[in-house]
Amino acid sequence: MKYFVTLREQTWEIGIEGSRVTLNGEEHQSELRGIDGTPLRLLVVDGRSWSFPLEGKGGGLWQALVHGEAYHVEVLDERAAHIRSLVGEVAAPVGPMVLKAPMPGLVVRVLASPGQKVVEGTSLIVLEAMKMENELKAPAAGIIQAVSIMAGQTVERGQPLVQLAPLE
Repeated sequence: MKYFVTLREQTWEIGIEGSRVTLNGEEHQSELRGIDGTPLRLLVVDGRSWSFPLEGKGGGLWQALVHGEAYHVEVLDERAAHIRSLVGEVAAPVGPMVLKAPMPGLVVRVLASPGQKVVEGTSLIVLEAMKMENELKAPAAGIIQAVSIMAGQTVERGQPLVQLAPLE
């Protein structure tokens, strides 16, 4: 099966046959598996491993949290990529974005306040989960519209934390 994975405006072609994976034509040994009872995934590529929470957003969109930074990834199979090539690009959604908790945890610090202008990657929340502090960052530039939590509060996975309006 062939997939097209886009991260930060760069697209990779990935072919998967069992544990053999080709990345832009180069072969690697790889495995991605879930960790039971958690949103965590374990990715092993050529003997190197990473674990991170991964959340499906629908429509081939995924969010991964790696070292406290949210990565928005689009994964299309061959068929979906072909259909998109026929109909063209779809405009980005208009309206507020909501930063949600990628896992249950304790809010250690709130670094965002309503009215604040932020750029992509600005630290907004520090969330402690599994004895690690994770900085949750702005997925795009915007203006903070609302902060739904405060320091010391526990949150559940998927709970809205911060709402951002796009910059005009």
